[in-house]
Amino acid sequence: MGRYWKTSMQYSQISVGELQRKAQQSVNDAKSKGKEMHPIVIEGRQIAKSWWGIAWCQNIEQYADYSSRLARGKRYVKTGAVIDLQIVKGKVKARVQGTRRTPYKVEINISPLKEDVCEEIIDQCSSQIQNLQQLLNGEFPEDLKDLFLSKHGLFPSQREISFNCSCPDWAIMCKHVAAVLYGIGAKLDENPFLFFELRGIDVNKLVDVTIKDHVDSLLKHADMPVTDRVMDDSCIETLFGLK
Repeated sequence: MGRYWKTSMQYSQISVGELQRKAQQSVNDAKSKGKEMHPIVIEGRQIAKSWWGIAWCQNIEQYADYSSRLARGKRYVKTGAVIDLQIVKGKVKARVQGTRRTPYKVEINISPLKEDVCEEIIDQCSSQIQNLQQLLNGEFPEDLKDLFLSKHGLFPSQREISFNCSCPDWAIMCKHVAAVLYGIGAKLDENPFLFFELRGIDVNKLVDVTIKDHVDSLLKHADMPVTDRVMDDSCIETLFGLK
């Protein structure tokens, strides 16, 4: 604790330059040992740029009693202190550079959604995604905002998320955890499917259901009567000089 607090009980912050130097050294050390790192790199002033990444950041800022820690975490993630962040089913594992040489280990656990809620979300999502290519490109229309932000949506409530950090800070959410939470928002910019991974939803099933819905829609239209806008075979032959 002495490394975090002066005798006057004023918080002592590491400078941006020193934090970045330590972070780069930790990344270099990991690479020299053959460890693959997944750092969070923030370009510009915004942590997240997509509507879903921004919405994630806004959602965590609604968590009560964490405002001061979130501000420090935002500073850390913007300076490149989150040197590794990986998302797996219901869990986020990360390493965050702090004042000491060795980065701190952060783990965030998110409760999985109940199976019936998962099924409902898959159905809602597939029915609202009109552009199949948009889904396959990892983009989501703003029509899905309610799906993410609703009471039983994809975003976890404060009761559905727990944190753990190896630092000696006494707070439930230290600045290292806060940095990782913001880092998730930036990570989701790159791959929004990670939203579903976090909540235990099968992404492959989501894509399969969406494709099936689009195929079914195409088959329905295939049975529609021919209109004046559709050329018959003889017109096509004439057009291409086949007669």
